[in-house]
Amino acid sequence: MPVQNTSPLPSLDDRRFAAAARAEGGEVGPATIFHYREADGEIWAEYAGGEVRRGFLVGTRTGDTLSFRYSHLNTDGETASGRCTSEVTVDAAGRFRLLETWTWESREGSGTSVVEELSAVTTAGTCTLP
Repeated sequence: MPVQNTSPLPSLDDRRFAAAARAEGGEVGPATIFHYREADGEIWAEYAGGEVRRGFLVGTRTGDTLSFRYSHLNTDGETASGRCTSEVTVDAAGRFRLLETWTWESREGSGTSVVEELSAVTTAGTCTLP
């Protein structure tokens, strides 16, 4: 049975994001672009850029909370994976922000990150993800 998005905020479907900064112990940074999709309470994304050659995440959205697993290949040719919970918020400019708490499952470490929605102007001609 699909999980319905009970959030008053709109869907993340077809929105693009980038990390505000590279978190200590993480591999995602401002050059990493995420292309999110959302349907029936499910979320997924492809991401690449910076230290990440190619990555994928999949999970669920309940209200304003995302819960997902991620896996990627870094520029050193190593795979990495973990889990994350994100709080969906909107900043003063009306753009989505994801406040993330993540833990590596493939190695030691955990942290927090802020991922911000990019405008259509910012991503025009720069994102290679479908």
